[in-house]
Amino acid sequence: MPLALLALAIGAFGIGTTEFVIMGLLPEVAADFQVSIPAAGFLVTGYALGVVLGAPLMTVLGTRVTRKRMLMILMGLFVVGNVVSATAPVFEVMLAGRVIASLAHGAFFGIGSVVAADLVAPHKKAGAIAMMFTGLTVANVVGVPLGTYVGQSAGWRATFFAVAALGVVGLLGVARLVPDQPRAEGVRLRHELAAFRNVQVLLAMAMTVLGFGGVFAAITYITPMMTEIAGYSASSVTWLLVLFGLGMVGGNLLGGKFADRHLMPLLYVSLGALAVVLSLFTLTAHNKIAAAVTIVLIGGLGFATVPPLQKRVLDQAAGAPTLASAVNIGAFNLGNALSAWLGGVVIAAGLGYTAPNWVGAVLAASALVLAVVSSSLERRTATRSRLVAAHIPEPAAASAARR
Repeated sequence: MPLALLALAIGAFGIGTTEFVIMGLLPEVAADFQVSIPAAGFLVTGYALGVVLGAPLMTVLGTRVTRKRMLMILMGLFVVGNVVSATAPVFEVMLAGRVIASLAHGAFFGIGSVVAADLVAPHKKAGAIAMMFTGLTVANVVGVPLGTYVGQSAGWRATFFAVAALGVVGLLGVARLVPDQPRAEGVRLRHELAAFRNVQVLLAMAMTVLGFGGVFAAITYITPMMTEIAGYSASSVTWLLVLFGLGMVGGNLLGGKFADRHLMPLLYVSLGALAVVLSLFTLTAHNKIAAAVTIVLIGGLGFATVPPLQKRVLDQAAGAPTLASAVNIGAFNLGNALSAWLGGVVIAAGLGYTAPNWVGAVLAASALVLAVVSSSLERRTATRSRLVAAHIPEPAAASAARR
């Protein structure tokens, strides 16, 4: 694997830390700004929606510069957003800082996925994408727990200053290690937009929204769930997030390993198992050991879907993949926003802190249904193409098959 993937992983580490660390600090932020836990959850929803909007916007704005330069610009924007969050005098300003930082997220991973895939042979593309996303998953093992610990001991503002420093490191890594590839010629915005007429691209993005949304429905409210239901102390949330991160690392690596060879079967297994595990979390959340094991499984199964879904979009949008890749990253975060909001709704309705797990299970099961539909349509299209190539009318072929 090229050394440039390390630079992309460094940037992903910083972005992953700021995205997920807020979940371990929701009670501290809510108390400081005197808002409720569901209201503080808008810091998750707002960030996710910013990714959804920023992914296509920043990608389109970046079409006139090289991919390396755009990655550097995005990391600079990320640093500014985290400094705004760290210095926010009121909740609304912190929310604005989260949105500013989030504008870099989707385009960075979208453009980074294309760069990573271009650096390796065709049969290693999913592995290269997974290598970049390893930075995001390792952030949940190291960055997020450490940021949670710092935030609980030295104040949440210190965490966001530290995240801004990580962004500076990521910026320097991209500048030093990523090759300055020439800007793609002959690809216009209309070519990039044409990918969205492909029903398989849209189905893959819908699977992304629903499948990964299932993970965030549970994990967004992990702190109150574990402290109020499982009986953990607030300080224990740090190592619970480490377990979640370890599951993410394992799932991401396995997803990258098998996606190049068994993409759709991998999605069937991971999405189906995720729906089951999230359903069981409503029960296992009442036991400390069972809850910890379930958290690992949610992280692993959730991130096992990331490399195959990202690769499927790149494959189906071949020829003009940059915008589709970035929008799919936005789709991950649209799922995060949807599930975080739905989780807050069911909690506010008085259904308890375990109710978001049912929301997540329904979302994951819906993604599995779409995966089956997508595969069925693909087989039908392939069969029709073979018949056309053989100059056999489809009704006649069907009649012959019945005989």
